[in-house]
Amino acid sequence: MAEGRGTFIVARNPDPESTLPYLLRIPLEGGIGLKAKDRWPSTARVYCHPLDVWPTDARIEEEVPVRHCARRGPAIDLTLERARNNRSQFIFTEPLANRKNGRPMIFWQTARTARRARPGQRAPMRRASGMHTLSIDVDSRERYAYRFAKPGVELVRTALPCGDYAIRTGERLLAAVERKTLEDLIKSLVDGSLAYALADLSSLPAAVVVVEARYSQLLAAPRVQPGWLAELTARLQVRYPKVPIAFCDSRKLAEDFTLRFLAAAVAEYGHAARAGDSSPVPSLSR
Repeated sequence: MAEGRGTFIVARNPDPESTLPYLLRIPLEGGIGLKAKDRWPSTARVYCHPLDVWPTDARIEEEVPVRHCARRGPAIDLTLERARNNRSQFIFTEPLANRKNGRPMIFWQTARTARRARPGQRAPMRRASGMHTLSIDVDSRERYAYRFAKPGVELVRTALPCGDYAIRTGERLLAAVERKTLEDLIKSLVDGSLAYALADLSSLPAAVVVVEARYSQLLAAPRVQPGWLAELTARLQVRYPKVPIAFCDSRKLAEDFTLRFLAAAVAEYGHAARAGDSSPVPSLSR
């Protein structure tokens, strides 16, 4: 996931032949330039088109400091340093395979305009393009592994560099899930091994630790000082914020969450992986 700050620029397009009167510059990946139909998606989603070269005679109309800017799969999240009209998102869609002359499209939207365009859904809601089978790698050292008895799920036993279940594109890990029973979680908190596992998982675009227990069971663990394990868990979450710890009540619910998480990772980050994102990803060996 790429991140950036700096300033967000809105300018007038000096090209009189263009039907897109505004230019946008997103402070990410060296500066992403776009031509846009409007200067902000206030009432509807705004259509955008890639800009090859920023014109030297473009008249800047707005230059706003950026609080947060990050690419997440097919979307770029943008938060500006101002009270109103500060949160928006750029969605990069793929061409439909069943359409001739299909081409990628870019839409600039806010939560409000996305709901108007797709009532009842939150943006972005996107399935993995062309995905009919979900192939899940299961670590060869995983005992009593999840079966994922769902149509279209294929399991492959292999040695994973991190996590117990993973999705990959070619030789690149895309997402991983570390499974923990309550006893495993307590042991890894006490001996410090969970911190090393979280450090490994943090290198992936998406990762999570799934616990087959309730959080209240951690608080009630015997033979330890009350609250100590919860304190360790909280410290690790602050240290490794990219890898959440999900308490899923039971093995059955943890298996369900794991499947949904991995499928969502394919939908969210598979686009970037297919496009050749060069972010570091561990190889498939320990």
